[in-house]
Amino acid sequence: MKKNQLIIMMFSALLAMSSANAMGPGDPLPGKAKRTKPNVIVIVSDDAGYADFGCYGGTQIPTPNIDAIAKQGIRFTDAYVSASVCAPSRAGILTGRYQQRFGFEHNTSTKVAAGYQLSDVGMDPAERTIGNEMQDNGYRTIAIGKWHQGEEQKHFPLRRGFDEFYGFTGGHRDFFPYKGPRKKEYALYDNQKEIPEQEITYLTDMFTDKASAFITKNKNNPFFMYLSYNAVHTPMNARKDLMDRFANIPDSGRRAYAAMMTSLDDGVGAVLKAVKANGLEENTIVVFINDNGGATVNSSDNGILRGMKGSKWEGGIRVAMMMKWPGHIPANRTDHRPVISLDILPTVLAAGKGKQKGLKKLDGVNLLPYLASGNKGKPHQALYWRRGVAAAIRSASWKLIRVKDKVLLFDLSKDISENNNLSEKYPAKVKALMAMLSHWEKGLDQPHWYSSYGDENQIIKHRMDLKGREMERLYP
Repeated sequence: MKKNQLIIMMFSALLAMSSANAMGPGDPLPGKAKRTKPNVIVIVSDDAGYADFGCYGGTQIPTPNIDAIAKQGIRFTDAYVSASVCAPSRAGILTGRYQQRFGFEHNTSTKVAAGYQLSDVGMDPAERTIGNEMQDNGYRTIAIGKWHQGEEQKHFPLRRGFDEFYGFTGGHRDFFPYKGPRKKEYALYDNQKEIPEQEITYLTDMFTDKASAFITKNKNNPFFMYLSYNAVHTPMNARKDLMDRFANIPDSGRRAYAAMMTSLDDGVGAVLKAVKANGLEENTIVVFINDNGGATVNSSDNGILRGMKGSKWEGGIRVAMMMKWPGHIPANRTDHRPVISLDILPTVLAAGKGKQKGLKKLDGVNLLPYLASGNKGKPHQALYWRRGVAAAIRSASWKLIRVKDKVLLFDLSKDISENNNLSEKYPAKVKALMAMLSHWEKGLDQPHWYSSYGDENQIIKHRMDLKGREMERLYP
């Protein structure tokens, strides 16, 4: 072998060793061997209360399996969703973009804006989803459970980046089979095939079984799963055996809620068990997030957070969120920095060393560098919300809510329950936050449809004198 060839080979070997030893975001922690492209499971729960999970202080309803995700990874105390109601929140999770940028500001309704028609109610087909991005980076994708992104074929999951779909397209449906006629949006699909109602047992269990089977079937190839449970959304359909377990809870609504939460937690446990049984635990990212604050109608509990689903109070937009990836994300950590559901897409994409194929700028950020030991940086300068006449911004510990011509200001570091309006005391802070909010709004589209509840509902929900759960539950 010639001397020059030997030098080139030695240099190449050294370069390869250097690259292998270089640590980057998402690389294994020291002492862990590199692995193949990780599987990704994003689990979404529906309308659960912030304080109803054990790892967030809940004591009445055991949630050991969901808590285990936090124990094995990171629990975010200041995690938010991009909307306080189901459909726009999911649009944000699925696209990694503020959904108001493409007119998805409200829950789906029949109140269509000028220039649009009923067939436009749903996620704009021009938007790419997390499914599209994962598909393009070599993943087998599946959406399971509640979709709520439109009823037309152009909105159907199989046309929005998912190889498989097992679920229903509407915003809710009975957990048990319908005994009489039911609307098309309540139909349960296995891909394009409608599942006969007589074959339906209990929805939460069926979604869990499908997820577990998919994991086993795809254990040898990277997969992405969007597991969107409709628990614990109404109707309050609970299994009798689990209702009996919570016989000590006197309120029947709360008892049903506890039973449904248990079905949800058992389901999460079964999915995690399937991951482990197939030898995939070390190479699977699991993200758990609730879609919005606890609802006014399902007996959920948001603890010390003011407000509930539908509002810009912390109880409407701050949610349970946790993430685990053994060997890559530190275990048993709590992170107090504000993050948002929009961060999920860029984070899981980066974990697999994937590249975004879409040309539109994401509003979410890759959280992996911020989760590395010693990184105290903040993922976001500010987070924003708007639905109709109510809008909000959080920057550092400051939170501003603007409802029509009224402005509220809170310091969350001292007043997490948002009891003290500081807008008159700090006019300069109000001016600065209002300017930031106005700048953000310039990048939004007008709503393509409107809320069936109207603006008055939002105005009432944000009155300072409307306090306490009994009052909050009067306005859905």
